[in-house]
Amino acid sequence: MIQLTAPIVGGGDGAEGGRMASRFGKRPARGTQTSGTPMSDKFRDSDAPNASTGGGSKKKRSRKRSSGGGAGGRGKGRRDAAADKEPERKRTISEPKGGWNPETFEIDKTFADLGLKDSILKAMDDLGFKHPTKIQAALVPLAMTGVDILGQAKTGTGKTASFALPLLNMIEPGDSMISIILAPTRELAIQIKQDIEELAPHTGLKVCAIYGGQSINVQAKQLEEGPEIIVGTPGRVLDMIERRYLHLHDIEFAVLDEVDRMLDIGFRDDIKKILKKCPKDRQTIFVSATFTDEIERLARTFMQDPEKLEVSAGALTVDLVKQQYVTVEPWDKRRMLAHVLTHEEPALTVVFCRMKRTVDSVVRYLDRKGISAHAIHGDLSQAKRNKVMTKFRSGDLNVLVASDLASRGIDVEGITHVINYDLPDDPDLYVHRIGRTARAGRDGHAWSLVTPAQGSLLTEIELLVNAEIPAQKYDDFEPGERPEDWKDEPTGGRPTYEVKGAPSEPKKNRFQQDDAPDVQKMSDKEMAAKFPGGIVPSKRPGKMMGGKAKRRGR
Repeated sequence: MIQLTAPIVGGGDGAEGGRMASRFGKRPARGTQTSGTPMSDKFRDSDAPNASTGGGSKKKRSRKRSSGGGAGGRGKGRRDAAADKEPERKRTISEPKGGWNPETFEIDKTFADLGLKDSILKAMDDLGFKHPTKIQAALVPLAMTGVDILGQAKTGTGKTASFALPLLNMIEPGDSMISIILAPTRELAIQIKQDIEELAPHTGLKVCAIYGGQSINVQAKQLEEGPEIIVGTPGRVLDMIERRYLHLHDIEFAVLDEVDRMLDIGFRDDIKKILKKCPKDRQTIFVSATFTDEIERLARTFMQDPEKLEVSAGALTVDLVKQQYVTVEPWDKRRMLAHVLTHEEPALTVVFCRMKRTVDSVVRYLDRKGISAHAIHGDLSQAKRNKVMTKFRSGDLNVLVASDLASRGIDVEGITHVINYDLPDDPDLYVHRIGRTARAGRDGHAWSLVTPAQGSLLTEIELLVNAEIPAQKYDDFEPGERPEDWKDEPTGGRPTYEVKGAPSEPKKNRFQQDDAPDVQKMSDKEMAAKFPGGIVPSKRPGKMMGGKAKRRGR
């Protein structure tokens, strides 16, 4: 007998798995009774007393359950309190070397020219912001007119502030749960919340972030305080709505960050459910660095006559990113990565891999080579992810090896290098990856390790970013021989497998009709037996029912 077990979901790359984790986590069901007493509402999130403490004669070993469903997607074992503590973020804004770049900033304008309140301008001055970027100068005044907006701009040009500033300007203290901002990953949701808090210390507005991995009780208490701005991931937002901790009846502003990722297949249904619960007369703002025609058409179905702002004309990547690629055989990629990190000595580096198992493998290899590196991907608990991001932001960690979880919107001050250990399957992801460096007018480097079989994929990336990526050679690197047990990995897409010993069939066009089979001619005696009366049909009947005949019971 085969026993089927439900999978434990811990949050995939670029996807928010906390809501699914809360479904499979071991949590007492609502309405169950312990010690003959009805369960109180305050215990409904798995903080209920253990049944064994109710005075029963049979003693059972009690297990301390995690407080709050969806906390890390594991549902058992002692809860790490670090999961409830958001990663610290410290940054200072200073004028970039070489001055304010006119390709990124509107140097003839200040934030006072955008019509913002004095309380917001004071925070901008305290942070060191002087000139708005091009997307901020265009989107902020337009958003304050109340129209729906589709905004596209290069990575690292301040898209978060472009939608946060008009919200802070239009929302008044006490307007509880009046705006919601959706992000594809937990890290991005936390970062957006922290960005808004930096801009809102003098406004009296409260911001709350709800995402999988953190205790539901912690987030429920924050929602009870009536925050005006809610930032969240789609899964946890729906979870909190189902638990009646959150409602969207009063939403006047809905924002989707990284909308191309939010409206793909993985998030599309959740986004539809959330926006359907919001009032139709809301203001909707969608922003991203990349927009496909399909995503734009779909986005417009959620909006009312939106204005499109495109501030990324020409190349999608900022010119301050120095892009290069290194040709290397797949079995030499780890050696080449270590060679680059030890010879170039980058200050703060993010290494992107396509698969989570590759992330772990690369971290182990770099540790053996004496290079301190940490991993971040969707299979790590929220506590570990928070610790890694805190170390990286504080400068205690020089090399971060990540899946594409960290490619969306993560803003860490001082990242000098981005290395694509694996080229992404989707060229759009390349734009988001290298956008982690050269932010806010600073310089940055982006290197890619490209195998000989990935030439066509590199060409697709060059066509997308509208730039030719030069090659970089390391003459002191000695390529290794192909290992005997080496198995080639797919260059992208779904892997293909070859079955040995199976007969091979010639390839043919799937629209081509099969040849008519050879029919042996029957004798006159066989014809008479098969067709009495001698009438042999030569074609199909002229009229057919076409499946329209009524059947009994239908």
